[in-house]
Parts: sequence; C-alpha cells; structure tokens
Amino acid sequence: METVFRLESPRIIAGVARVVRDVGIAEELAQDALVAALERWPRDGLPDNPGAWLMATARNRAVDLVRRRENYARKLAEIGRDLSTVSPPEVPADPDDIDDDLLRLVFTACHPVLSTETRTALTLRLLGGLTTAEIARAFLVPEPTVAQRIVRAKRTLATRNIAFEVPYGPDREARLGSVLDVIYLVFNEGYAATAGEDWLRPSLCEDALRLARVLSALMPKEPEVHGLTALLEFQASRTAARTGPSGEPVLLKDQHRARWNRMLIARGITALGRAEATSSGAPGPYLLQAAIAACHAHAYTYEETDWSRIATLYGLLAARSPSPVVQLNRAVAVSMADGPGPALALVDALTDDPALRDYHLLPSVRGDLLSRLGRTTEARAEFERAASLTRNERERELLLGRAAEQV
Repeated sequence: METVFRLESPRIIAGVARVVRDVGIAEELAQDALVAALERWPRDGLPDNPGAWLMATARNRAVDLVRRRENYARKLAEIGRDLSTVSPPEVPADPDDIDDDLLRLVFTACHPVLSTETRTALTLRLLGGLTTAEIARAFLVPEPTVAQRIVRAKRTLATRNIAFEVPYGPDREARLGSVLDVIYLVFNEGYAATAGEDWLRPSLCEDALRLARVLSALMPKEPEVHGLTALLEFQASRTAARTGPSGEPVLLKDQHRARWNRMLIARGITALGRAEATSSGAPGPYLLQAAIAACHAHAYTYEETDWSRIATLYGLLAARSPSPVVQLNRAVAVSMADGPGPALALVDALTDDPALRDYHLLPSVRGDLLSRLGRTTEARAEFERAASLTRNERERELLLGRAAEQV
C-alpha cells in the first residue's frame, strides 16, 4: 500500500490542488485518502484500480471541504463556476489523464517567491513523494531544516495566494530554469538513489521524463527544454542495463548495450535535433549534456565511445556552468581519451574543493585512476573511503567489491 501511495501521490496532490488551489491542503487530503484506504482495503479487498480509488476519494473530500468550510468563501468565489461543474466522479478517473495538473504542480512549487532550496524540497515532497528524511539525506541537511522549508513553502504559497497554474509569457520564461533544474533533480534521484537499499527508483525517472515531454510540447521553441528532454531520454534508455539480477549497480563500461532501449534513444536523438534547431548562440547546459549522452548512445562499445568529443563538450559545459562535479566528469573523459595519468592530475586539483569534501564519487574516480596506473594500495584506500561516504547500500557494496579487487 505504501508503494501504491508513493506512486500515485503526485497525481492525487496535483488533481486535488486543481480543486482547492492550495498544495498544502491538497497534500493533507491525499493523506486522508490513504487513511481511508488503510481502513477499507484490508476489509473490502484491493480495488481494481488503486490509484483511481485514491484519486476519487481525495477529490470527493476536496469538494466537500470547499463546500463546507466558511473560511474558503473567498476561494469559493474565485472558483465557483468551476466548482459547480465538479462533482464526485461516478467512475474512477483515469490517473494518467492529468499530466497538465502535474505540470501546474511543478510550476507552482517552483514559484519565484520560494528559494531554490525550498522549491526543490517542495517539489521532491509533492511530486517525488519523498519523505522529509529522504530529502534531508539527499541534500545533506538536517531533517528539521527540510521540514521547516516545506512548511514555510506551503504557508507562503497560501498566504501569497499563488495561482495553481502554468504561467504564460515572461512569467513562464522566468520560472523555466528552476523548473528544468527541479525536474532534472527528481530524475537523478530516481536514476541513482542517494540513499536506501535500491540503486534505482524508476517511478521518479518516469515522472520526470513525462514532465519533460509535456514541457517540450508546451514550449516548442525553447532549446533547453528539448535539451533536458533529450538528456532524460538518453539516460532513461540505459535503465534496464544499469542493474544486475540482484539489483546491484552495473557500471557504464560493463553494461550490455543490447539492453539499452533503442526507442528511447531514437526519441533522444529527435529531441536533441529540436534543441539544436531552435538554439541560437552558445548552447545551454542541458543541450550540452544531451550531446554528451548522445555520444554514449551512438557508441557500440565503451571503448568505441568518442571520448575526445565528450571531453571537449565537458570543457564547454564547465565554461558555461562552472562546477567541480562537471570538472570531475571531464577528468573521466580525459582518462579515456588521453590515459589515467593526465586525468589524475585533474582530479588531484579538485581534492581540496570544499564542495567535494564528502562527495563519494571523487575518491571513487580517483581510485579507478590509481588502479589503472597500478597503484593498487592507494586505489583500495580510495574505494574504501568512497564506500564510507555513500548512503546507498548497493553502491557501498560495489565500492567495497572494487576495493577488494585491488591486490
């Protein structure tokens, strides 16, 4: 039941928020629907469509709440005409028929009145279904801090009477960058879970990819939207090959490329073409990342990958969006193009960067380079350090395995 609710909660919250125009109340009503399910499903059995049952229950309660509470008089006036047409659904609603509601939820959660940290936390809570503790672990901040951010965000959206809508014109463009960043964060949390026992969380990837596609349809002239969509299509194409039979991570170089989803790769190529066709001037960060992902998608083997082009693209990305993580990724590409020696020098230059102090992929990459140089004792220490920093059990097992191989 927890899994069902986690999968369906973003759609329920989005659908209910369209009625009550308040994401905080929408989340509470979604929780009420879960409580009702806990009471009825064990007694009556699991419904044919659990998601539709939860949606119908939450929407019914939303309509009742709006009609009953006097302090909603102002909101009743605003949505009166719409409310008169809203009645409890006689048949379960199709939970897939509300993509625009999900998009409204993302744009609302990414409103400029909220800080970047707050937008991300609220979106991951409402759209990703992550708990406060999971968000806190994902961003390495105390749990009470995340809880306060989410409470303040809901209060701000309510008190400022922020419309539950996809904005138009300049307002949409102003909020677009934040929306793209949050969609990418949600995808990444599903693509390589920060914590927990599972390496992948496919539902998060699916939600993020669906939102990117919807956004592409809404904003066909925006290259970065197509760039993000292309990037996610390419990344999602590898999902089936990224874990082994027991759910263990499989590194890119070891993946069976026949398991890559060719339909998603084709979609990625099409989206990248649209991004390039609509771009004028210097390419944006998502278009560049999509171009890097395309290099991997076009290679039949890890060794045949055009690593020189990837290193060049990472150099452009570093100039466009300076980041030590981008520099670390560039070092990996340089190691494949020019050998581990030059790459190790690039990685060593990053070891004092405060932003990477607790970033487990820094010692992981360094351990790989040291191993390829035959410095196995140092490599083992680096892999063990990386294992101590990750919060994902599957990844920890992988890193400890690599440490044990260094003899």
